[in-house]
Amino acid sequence: MTINKTQDKGKLTISIEGKLDATTAQEFQDVLIPAFDDAREIVLDFEKLTYISSAGLRVLLAGHKKSFAKDVPMKIINVSEDITEIFTMTGFASILSIM
Repeated sequence: MTINKTQDKGKLTISIEGKLDATTAQEFQDVLIPAFDDAREIVLDFEKLTYISSAGLRVLLAGHKKSFAKDVPMKIINVSEDITEIFTMTGFASILSIM
């Protein structure tokens, strides 16, 4: 997994490439959760995300909770059909802001 960050006037875009699973979830969490301290908006670009496991979903849930606690919007963009299906089956599609 590769994580790229782009900052633009308080908006932080985090792009994920590869698989977000048990072996990479902690790395993603170490980037995502502290980002809520400085950003005014967080955009997760999943265009190149090929797989997400329950460990990755757990990090997204932690990010969702932090988003509300810090009043920093978090949205997910460029989600593939496969990842959308996972979000739908797990109920995450109804709680996350997916564009």
